Order: sequence, then structure tokens, then C-alpha cells
Amino acid sequence: MYQTVRYEKKDNIGIATINRPEALNALNSTVVGDLEQLISEVEKDTELRAFILTGEGRSFVAGADIGEQKPMDVAQGRKWGQRGSALFRRIEKLEIPTIAAVNGFALGGGCEIAMSCDIILAAGPNAEGKGGAKFGQPEVGLGITPGFSGTQRLPRRVGIAKAKELIFSGKVIDAAEAKAIGLVNEVYPLEQLMDAAVAMAKSFAVNAPIAVKYSKACIDRGMQMDIDDGIALENELFAMCFATEDQKEGMSAFLEKRKEKHFQNK
Repeated sequence: MYQTVRYEKKDNIGIATINRPEALNALNSTVVGDLEQLISEVEKDTELRAFILTGEGRSFVAGADIGEQKPMDVAQGRKWGQRGSALFRRIEKLEIPTIAAVNGFALGGGCEIAMSCDIILAAGPNAEGKGGAKFGQPEVGLGITPGFSGTQRLPRRVGIAKAKELIFSGKVIDAAEAKAIGLVNEVYPLEQLMDAAVAMAKSFAVNAPIAVKYSKACIDRGMQMDIDDGIALENELFAMCFATEDQKEGMSAFLEKRKEKHFQNK
């Protein structure tokens, strides 16, 4: 179905692997098109409770395809930037939790697509100190700005001053530094990375799906509001939980001291 993406479902968790290793999974029109189709599939799948994105081989996504970008004029550059940003915004707005399992290079568009996910987990270097995830926005060295919303998401993740330092310098950082500045949630050995991502996804999936969805909406939408409007949003979505069967099941299980819960997403 997809030329450059592998997709599988494990129970109620979707796992997408960008599969263009010969080009370090660089984002060209084909990859972006495949991801657009995949996200349409994910958006419609009411059974999914979490979504994981990773890369094949030694790269997560090494950036956008420079060979495809070099001949672009202003109009083409604008269209390309808008297309990538729209795709990443759709990932960011998925109602279910999303995890980027960054196995290698996450540069430029790769860093940007990772930041469109709720959680970033990263691979550390091997025993010889080689490999592992690498993050950066090196676009200024190519004569362009970050084009897929990196100037907007990076400061929201790590703060304005650190984002400016990284973007102005084009510096590439390893997983440990990315964790230290708050870009990455946790670092694992490469061979444990996907197991850790799946385990985290399962820890989200066992909870009431509507409550998780509303919690994500409260955080994401609330961060764009002043605190009083954010609190009002939380109060409303909190109240709406009491119209769900899952609220009754969750509280019944608690009062009955039952470990087993049967959430139905309604």
C-alpha cells in the first residue's frame, strides 16, 4: 500500500516505520505522500489507542531530500513548506497519544516530525560510544530556515534561548543532551528502544480512551490560551467525562478494588 512506509498494528497500537534507508529516510515527495495517506488511515481508526513513529536502519529521518529541494523557486518552496507543516500538524492533532522512537539521525525535517509527536524516546550510543540518536536543525547551513515548523515547535519544547542557539548555529546534539534540555523524554539502548516505546504506548492504552483524549486536548489547547481559559477548558472536559460509560467503569473498579477494567471508549 505504501512505497516508503511500513505500518503494522499490534493490538490497539499503530507502529509506522519510515522505510527509505538508502537515503537515511530523507523526506521526499513520495515519503510525504505515504505519510499523508497513513495519517488519514490513523485518523479514521477508532480502535487505535496510541501511535508510534520510527525509522528503518541507522536513521530516524535525516531531513528533507536536498536534491529535490535545490531547484525549487519561491512558490515551490512555499508549497513544500506548507505541505510538510500541514502533515506534521495533523500528526500533532491526532487525538491519541503519539510517540517518536528516534533510532538515529533526526535532523531538520526529522527533528520536526519527532517534535510533532507527544513523546520523544531516543536511542543512546552503543558500548563503543558510536551511533545513537542525533538531533538538530541545521538548515541555516544550507541557506534556508527550518521549513516544517521547527522555529515554532523547538522553542515550545526547549525554551526560546536554547532554540535560538540550536537553530542559529545548526548544531547537532546527541540523545543525552537532547534529554538534558527537555527535547527527549528518555534514552534507551538501541536494542531496547522499540520495546520501551511499545511498553509506554501500552501504559497509555490501558486507560480510559476518552479521558486520555480529553487530557491531551486540555494540554495542547490549553498551552495556547491564558491560564484562566485553560482552566475553563479543563473544567468543561472534566465534566464531559461524567457522561461516559468509562467513567462509571473506572470508578466502579476502584470502589470494588478490581484491577481489571473494561473500558469501551464510550
